[in-house]
Amino acid sequence: MRHVDFSPLYRSTVGFDRLFTMLDSLAQPEGAQTYPPYNIERTGEDAYRITMAVAGFGEDEISIEAHRNVLTVKGEKAEADKGETSEFLYRGIASRAFERRFQLADHVEVVGAELKNGLLHISLKRNIPEEMKPRKVAIANGGAKSAKQIEAQAVN
Repeated sequence: MRHVDFSPLYRSTVGFDRLFTMLDSLAQPEGAQTYPPYNIERTGEDAYRITMAVAGFGEDEISIEAHRNVLTVKGEKAEADKGETSEFLYRGIASRAFERRFQLADHVEVVGAELKNGLLHISLKRNIPEEMKPRKVAIANGGAKSAKQIEAQAVN
């Protein structure tokens, strides 16, 4: 894949450095990290869910942290009992530690998480502040209230 140089954009824009860093990181492979597998689904207009297959991990072995638009999910198996005398002939169930990071858009918050049947479900919701939502503006005609009267009513 070709590398794109964002230097000219850095010189002429302000506040978009996070976007350019994210685009740079998408161009670089993650080292073929495929564990654990996950799904990202849209469950509503402003609702999302990340589902991760974490078979063998308990609630106390998984940590979820959301900080500055980055959701980090870490899993680390507890130390196995040293007194076990069994020997694995074949180990197909992964129990290695993992860390997955997801970039969250602005105003996306983690609502909750649930571990059920080996699947970790993380619920997300986009909460757009009222001042950023579109609003309807009334158009006054000659016979209706003037703009100054409407403005005076809004202040009171």
